[in-house]
Amino acid sequence: MSNPFYITTPIYYVNDEPHLGHAYTTILADVLARYARLRGDDVFFLTGTDEHGQKVQESARRRGVEPLAHADAMQEHFRAAWQELGVTYDDFIRTTQARHVRVVQQVLQDLWDRGEIYLGGYQGWYCVHEERFWTNKDLVNNACPDCGRPVEKVVEANYFFRMSTYQGWLLDMLQSNPDFIQPAFRRNEVLGFLRQPLGDLCISRPVNRLNWGIPLPFDHQFVTYVWFDALLNYITAAGYGQNPARFNQFWPQATHLIGKDILTTHCVYWPIMLKAAGLPLPRRIFAHGWWSGVDDPKTAAPRTPGHAGTRIRGKTIRPLDLAHTYGVDALRYFLMREMSPGMDAEFSNARLAECYRNDLSNNLGNLLNRVVSMTWRYFNGMVPTPAALDSPGEDLCRQVQGLPGRVFKLVDAFAPNQALAEMMEVLTAANQYLERTAPWKLAEAGETSRLASVLYTAAESLRLVSVLLWPVLPAKTAEIWAQLGWVPPAPLSHGLAWGGLKPGAHVADPRPLFPRLEN
Repeated sequence: MSNPFYITTPIYYVNDEPHLGHAYTTILADVLARYARLRGDDVFFLTGTDEHGQKVQESARRRGVEPLAHADAMQEHFRAAWQELGVTYDDFIRTTQARHVRVVQQVLQDLWDRGEIYLGGYQGWYCVHEERFWTNKDLVNNACPDCGRPVEKVVEANYFFRMSTYQGWLLDMLQSNPDFIQPAFRRNEVLGFLRQPLGDLCISRPVNRLNWGIPLPFDHQFVTYVWFDALLNYITAAGYGQNPARFNQFWPQATHLIGKDILTTHCVYWPIMLKAAGLPLPRRIFAHGWWSGVDDPKTAAPRTPGHAGTRIRGKTIRPLDLAHTYGVDALRYFLMREMSPGMDAEFSNARLAECYRNDLSNNLGNLLNRVVSMTWRYFNGMVPTPAALDSPGEDLCRQVQGLPGRVFKLVDAFAPNQALAEMMEVLTAANQYLERTAPWKLAEAGETSRLASVLYTAAESLRLVSVLLWPVLPAKTAEIWAQLGWVPPAPLSHGLAWGGLKPGAHVADPRPLFPRLEN
């Protein structure tokens, strides 16, 4: 029986097009989902767009269109980007969809009926960009502490969620479930935040100030605070109130991928909302770091937050521009290889080019070209039948056969960068094996049997590693398999056993897997 695996990205604001931060979070989720599928898990992968709130309303006003028309157009940018970047989501949710509106209003009505929501007066400082209220002590230089933008004083009636009554419960839960927030230092940040008294959460906006939102079911003079609306998308898509079987299967196994800038909303607001609603918590929340661009300091600008939880300092880095220059799979590989999830990372074109050249072209691509070319040269393009392995071949075979276990363990620990490092080490070992055994000398000496074993061992090592690379390089691994003359089995996990490459199979003409970059 397969295990359920539910992975989510944040839903992205439709006030701008996808940037590198959005791409990183979504590709990371896609990679984790693909590894789960490779292992045979039953996967549900969710992404989508957050389409309500003042930022969206103002973006639409600037464009001279209605908010829904603006959201309709902007969400297509995200769908198109994810398609081009090879993202295989199972559901794309929009918070304007009727299925989501029903869930939000159902939860709100239930909380209201049970006294978890009350009407009160509010006076505070409001940041339009962050769509959050702040107190005097929160402000930094009389500005929003998150984005540094000006705030405006607001005095109005609003509805409040009794979040403060759950502070003790949340502390106890986090202390008894140390893996709920990962990495551990992010959990410590949340615990530190909870050392201060937790206030109640303002969950409404009056329609005379903001009308672009989901109406409160018990008072249509107010719409729902955008975060209270947005967070509920995770249970909407899982089937809450609509598909109990799917909800019960996937929801308790949910993994939320977020950026560190939305830690409080996901690790404080969200679990308390679920507790108050009588719903189980997700399995875990993983907060990754930010990318910063360093190529051109002259273009440096103030950091601008992205709803992916990633901030980019400097010029805007457009993921599709990078994909067009380096290729989609090369970009996916770089993002997974360069950032240690949980930590920040620096982006530079020079580092991306170096990663392309060293790992992908000179290591992976070179091994494929050597294996296929020598198969044509010495065996007329047919995979040779191996004889007994020599000692170096046995060593390489053992290294390759132990790789799946190591890779899956690292992926489960949210360390795909380390998993890729392990795979590159094996590919390096395979290239070194060819250098050490020198097939060209074996051919000159007429040692055909040993030559066949050497080429088969190198080719089979490449094939098996390529199966483990598939979640990161889905298009390029298909090219590898075609050149090796290997038809992937269904399920693909059956390809993780040694010996999948069949002697007698015809290899294709060798072609560069990662062609040399133009200067």
